[in-house]
Amino acid sequence: MRNIFERIPFRFINYIYWILLLYLIAALAWWYLQLVQQNELMYSMQKSQILQSASPSTSNSLNRIEDERLRNSKQYVGEGLTFLIITLLGAIFVYVVVRRQFQLHMQQRNFMLAVTHELKTPIAVTKLSLETLKRHQLNEQKKEEIVNNAIVETDRLNSLCNNILLSAELESGGYKMSKLEFDFTAMTLSAVDEFKKRYPLRIFEYQIPLPVFYNGEEFLIRLVLNNLLENAVKYTPKESPIVISIENENPKKTVVLKVADFGKGIPDKEKQKVFQKFYRIGDEMKRMTKGTGLGLFLSNKIIKDHHGSMLVENNLPTGSVFIVRLPK
Repeated sequence: MRNIFERIPFRFINYIYWILLLYLIAALAWWYLQLVQQNELMYSMQKSQILQSASPSTSNSLNRIEDERLRNSKQYVGEGLTFLIITLLGAIFVYVVVRRQFQLHMQQRNFMLAVTHELKTPIAVTKLSLETLKRHQLNEQKKEEIVNNAIVETDRLNSLCNNILLSAELESGGYKMSKLEFDFTAMTLSAVDEFKKRYPLRIFEYQIPLPVFYNGEEFLIRLVLNNLLENAVKYTPKESPIVISIENENPKKTVVLKVADFGKGIPDKEKQKVFQKFYRIGDEMKRMTKGTGLGLFLSNKIIKDHHGSMLVENNLPTGSVFIVRLPK
């Protein structure tokens, strides 16, 4: 039974929900009209009986039933509006909660699919590399190439595990940051040099000024830079450069880090969503690029914990620019 419900598209459930809500509102309106008509009918019958009796208290009786008619009308309007408001508020609340749960379910599903693939691939590649070295006599150049490939995949696995563990610690408040002043420029150059070694065929360009110092958690800030560089390598064509720059903004009160790629770019409607946990553009079952949807979420969380901001803009002529602003 559960599998049957999981196969029903959310759009179909959405249509059924709004149809039932409209039916409920229509039923409420119908019952209100019925009560109003019944009230008017009772008033007409009572008025007719009083006029036929032609007693001395006719005027008082007419006033009494008129007051009763008006009181009933106000009661029906008040009760109807109260029930309508409660129904609408309850319907909106249920809709928002169910939609949020459905989105969370889809994000967790995508995450499980992605993380399973991300875990299996480095393990399989590393195992294949070791088996190749064991079974075949290779020249030194080929051996070095296979070993470097295994190291890259091991680094991917290590980075994935670190992201998952760190994300859990930051959200639970279990991670205690140790903010110290460090050389932001040296940290950036070191990270870029590491990526040059991992991806010797990729082009890295940087515009980095004289030493810029920043007071924060160097490990976390470097993790943010590594995530941005990893994404840039992932989505930038091999013949296009990845541009890294550091600026001093607002009379040297803010450090600005930019990582620009020349990939396909991010649609405007997705620019804020990419920072959500587990969120990735497209369907996980049809995805060709690597990732788990944790990198940008974790990076944004780290920057916010440093009282900074992170956003993405369009690069020209194509691609994306991730901009990190950190107050000194």
